[in-house]
Amino acid sequence: MKRIFIFCVWVAFLLIACERKPTSTQEKSEAPSVPKAMVEKEKAEREEPLPLEVKIKLRRDGKDNYSWEISGSDVNQILKVNEKLKKQLGGEQTR
Repeated sequence: MKRIFIFCVWVAFLLIACERKPTSTQEKSEAPSVPKAMVEKEKAEREEPLPLEVKIKLRRDGKDNYSWEISGSDVNQILKVNEKLKKQLGGEQTR
């Protein structure tokens, strides 16, 4: 009698454990597919545009000093290029 009771408890435990695993695995497999598609869509939307064109006319005088003229459509990009040139060449900008 004791063996039958233990066997029934054991079978009940297995049935409960087996029933819950497929539902949780299905939920986990379905849930990531939706965010994954959204992440791919967001990546496509976040693609950075091509960098704006900046033209630089670089000059060097007889004393090995550099000067440059910068032209372009984006002021922020021009300022960034100007700062880079100042750091790399240490010259003065001609306006």
